[in-house]
Amino acid sequence: MFKIQTLNKIAAIGLDELPRDAFEIAAEQANPDGIILRSADLHAVELPASLKGIARAGAGVNNIPVDKCSKRGIVVFNTPGANANGVKELVIASMLLASRRILPGVEWVRTLKGKGKEVGPLIEKGKKDFVGPEIKGKRLGVVGLGAIGVMVANDAMALGMDVVGYDPYISVEAAWGLARGVKRATSLDQLLSQSDYITLHVPLLDATKGMLNRDKFAVMKKGVRIVNLARGGLVKIADLKEALAAGTVSCYVTDFVEDDLLDEKNVIPVPHLGASTPEAEDNCAVMAARQLRDFLMFGNVKNSVNFPSCELPYTGRARLVVGNANVPNMVGQITTVLAADKINILDMINQSAGELAYNIIDVEGGAGEAIVEKVRKIEGVIMARLIPKG
Repeated sequence: MFKIQTLNKIAAIGLDELPRDAFEIAAEQANPDGIILRSADLHAVELPASLKGIARAGAGVNNIPVDKCSKRGIVVFNTPGANANGVKELVIASMLLASRRILPGVEWVRTLKGKGKEVGPLIEKGKKDFVGPEIKGKRLGVVGLGAIGVMVANDAMALGMDVVGYDPYISVEAAWGLARGVKRATSLDQLLSQSDYITLHVPLLDATKGMLNRDKFAVMKKGVRIVNLARGGLVKIADLKEALAAGTVSCYVTDFVEDDLLDEKNVIPVPHLGASTPEAEDNCAVMAARQLRDFLMFGNVKNSVNFPSCELPYTGRARLVVGNANVPNMVGQITTVLAADKINILDMINQSAGELAYNIIDVEGGAGEAIVEKVRKIEGVIMARLIPKG
């Protein structure tokens, strides 16, 4: 029986993915095998020795001490793409809000309370102050063509926009999903210099921090509208304020709001609502629960942020799973230990990513906890466990 601790309210449809004959689920667990969470902060929490996996029902893992987990052999999962449609819809809405001056218009109309029969004529007279361009026929630059970026690009094309995308690391899967009419920019500067609208869909890394700065604003078209529902740190706020004052940026929409931006009239500060739909919450919960279930029950790893993806169809055989440092001769040492105890290998897979590697080994021949302990003693092994014959 695996013990699962939930640190936030997780949609019931997700928890239903964990069969109750194999999983015990509770908000309080003394020695959990797995944790499912959304926004709960684990940085100051002592991770129990029993913990094998953490599943984040969402894409970002800033609330999880990933490096600490890696050293302990704890596999951390996220749910990329599960909330993609919700974020995409908010991006489209943000472009419309940036263009049509809907929010200032609504605020102004509310000031007419008490004008009685004059309300209608006053609106007709005052609406000229809230004129804004249509998005049809305008060029949208999509920076980052992952799950969300592809959906934004495709739907923007369906709305009649001319779409150009930039992503030097686009995956084959994303490329297959991209509409044929989306143009490819060969550099970020090319995209920025040609776009009427820009939307960001890249992770916050050392290489992307402050990617929109004074130099990048200098190459943009006058009056560009920017949507950033990815990460606040992608934009240098001081440089953005200069660009807003100069009219280079006519509107900036973000759901990563900083105090410095709240008094900027051409900034639309949106609450962090991208995944705040019942559909996104359900999708994230289902994906997180499935990934944690398949890891604990079968040893398979999918959508981990610290270990490589590694899957082997489960056939009911005893299965040894091992996580180790990605250094030479690890597989040889593991198989040597198995051979010494006359453990036969029926099937296996090894995958690596960065500094870590992961192995799934189906075995026969009386494998038990004693052999797991021998594997754990190999220098470089950071986790090993045996999944009994099913």
